[in-house]
Amino acid sequence: MGDAFAAALAAWPRTGIPDNPDAWLLTAARRRLIDVARHVSIEAAGAATLRIVEDAEHDASSQAAFPDERLKLLFVCAHPAIDEAARTPLMLQTVLGLDAARIASAFLLAPAAMGQRLVRTKAKIRDVGVGFEVPEPQELPQRLESVLDAIYAAYGSGWDDVTGADPRRRGLADEAIWLGRLVTKLLPDEPEAGGLLALMLHCEARCAARRDAAGRYVPLSRQETALWSRSMIEEAEEILAAAAQRKKLGRFQLEAAVQSAHAQRAVTGRTDWEAITLLYEGLVRIAPTIGARVARAAALAETQGAAAALAAADTIPTDAIKNYQPYWALRAHLLERNGRSKQAQEAYARAIGLSEDPAVRAFLAEQATRNKGAANTP
Repeated sequence: MGDAFAAALAAWPRTGIPDNPDAWLLTAARRRLIDVARHVSIEAAGAATLRIVEDAEHDASSQAAFPDERLKLLFVCAHPAIDEAARTPLMLQTVLGLDAARIASAFLLAPAAMGQRLVRTKAKIRDVGVGFEVPEPQELPQRLESVLDAIYAAYGSGWDDVTGADPRRRGLADEAIWLGRLVTKLLPDEPEAGGLLALMLHCEARCAARRDAAGRYVPLSRQETALWSRSMIEEAEEILAAAAQRKKLGRFQLEAAVQSAHAQRAVTGRTDWEAITLLYEGLVRIAPTIGARVARAAALAETQGAAAALAAADTIPTDAIKNYQPYWALRAHLLERNGRSKQAQEAYARAIGLSEDPAVRAFLAEQATRNKGAANTP
């Protein structure tokens, strides 16, 4: 190590301090040990010492790969021995600190059911004796999808709490974006990591426009684009373009592309619903989540009319949407557009009951009152 420090004093003033000084020093020490082992007849001692340095060098490399302890733990929790459906909830609870009720909401499950799933998962981990070790670099891509799902779910939970009223979720959206940046840096050749980061940045760019001066909810279509963060949008566009060059399309890239199309309204003054509908068609094919199918129906309302949108919404399994607030808010709007005011009132009532945000409840109540008034007008 003394020789390594001497080499650093000679080299760093000329070349600059490396990104990982510890790893540089350990590598230099390792090379020096190899030279010593070649010229001195103490091969056994040299080999033993060399193994110690190699272990330290590996540890230093792992620290460099995971600059944030939470990110390391997310990849650790994405162990292939854990049931795929339980990995993301486990990460959200054990690493990011969300409670079972909040996690259940993200996965459209009852809190009790999610609690039982987490208990069963932890029991299996204990009984089977899953070894939680830091994965090797070549194992990271196989675990990436679960990690991205956890980061996105954490962002969604923080995004829902737009006013920051819940101390358990305060700063969670910013933390998720930070983790997204770290994943993109850790795995620059994985386009879905960039897709997720671009998606979160596009959504976060509109944060200031989601409430008016009085704190009232403002839907995306009515937001003042001057309040959107131009710098965040530009960064998101650059990241998404770089991901697209990898020619490996995925869910998060498509979702980010949808948000990119919405962002163009700040430039053109109009929303390209045809492009958005096509993007949702592609998204539903590769990732037919409930959220994607509801969003596709909303886009169809703009391109093919409320009747076509209702037909698409009716194909979604009823057990999947019974507690999904966006579905009932959309359904109420579509029924109202179709002149089915009584059914719209029922859907509005359900959407209001499922809304946790007071501003959203107030907005839907206004829509319901307007619909009722229109229905009573001769």
